[in-house]
Formats: sequence, structure tokens, C-alpha cells
Amino acid sequence: MTALAGWENFDVIVGSSAGGLIGLQFVVITLLAGRPAGPGQAQARSAFAAPTIVPFGAVLLVAADISAPWRSLGGAAVLWGLLGLTGVIYTLLVARRMGAQTTCKPEFEDWLCHAILPVASFAALILFAPTVRGHASGAMFGVAAALLVLLFIGIHNAWDAATYHLEHPASGKHHSQERGTG
Repeated sequence: MTALAGWENFDVIVGSSAGGLIGLQFVVITLLAGRPAGPGQAQARSAFAAPTIVPFGAVLLVAADISAPWRSLGGAAVLWGLLGLTGVIYTLLVARRMGAQTTCKPEFEDWLCHAILPVASFAALILFAPTVRGHASGAMFGVAAALLVLLFIGIHNAWDAATYHLEHPASGKHHSQERGTG
């Protein structure tokens, strides 16, 4: 299939990266599991820590989807479009949780990396799914861009969560509260 020709290395690289980073997230979460939680931290973890794995999972799933031996790109596009729809809905729920929790006051960076960029990336998957029929090459570049953004969102959010827990093991304060801006 000519539309997927040349994309094998990209799919292997981003899919393997996402899979490896999922494994590292499990290690970090396991190491942090024994730490005492401050008041309201379960609510904050639900809003900030739990959704960190979703961008990695999405990248891994789309990379596997595109790497499957499809007879046409249409089947792969349907799956990545459905993933995009699911991702938008999930990210809107995460944004609602971020706004509702009282432990951590989200800053612009939190909104950007936990809500705005993920919604945009998942929406791109939805938008590029139907364009695969007439513009397969352009659709593949659009999907690749969305996957890279999701991969870097996941890296940012995982790093942010890990450094937060190192700096504030059980304080229950978000970094904005520590700086006096929250």
C-alpha cells in the first residue's frame, strides 16, 4: 500500500517509545504508591496523574493500528478516528476534574498540557480520518503530527508529575501554591 510506504520506521519509533514510557510510568507509580497522601491528593491524582498514561496509550494504539496489514487505509482511519473521538471525550472529563478538584490550582501550563493540546491532537485524528480517501499522504502526515504532540504531552506530564511528587511528597500543595501564585 503506497500510502503507508515509508512510515514503518516512524510507527516503530513512536510506538516503541510510547510502550517504553508506559512501562516507566508504571515503575514511577509503583515507587510513589508507598508515600503517604496529603489531604485531597487522591482528587488531584485523578485529575493530573492518572490521565498521563492516556497520550502514551493513544500513540501506541495508533502506531499498532497503522502497522497492521490493512488491505486499505480506510480501516485504520476508522479506528484512529474513533480513538480521536474517545480521546476528546476523555480529555474533556479530565479538564472537568482539573477544575473541580481543590488541592491543586491548575496553571496555564496544566491547562495547556492536560486539556488544550490533547483535545487538539485527538481532534486532529478525527479530522484526518475521512481525508484519507482523497489525500492519504497528507492524512498520514497529520496523524504523525498528532502522535508526536501526544507523545511529547505525555513526556511533559509524566515529568511534571514525577518532579511534583519529589518536591512535595505529601504536602497536598501544587507548585503554584508553593510559589504564592495560587
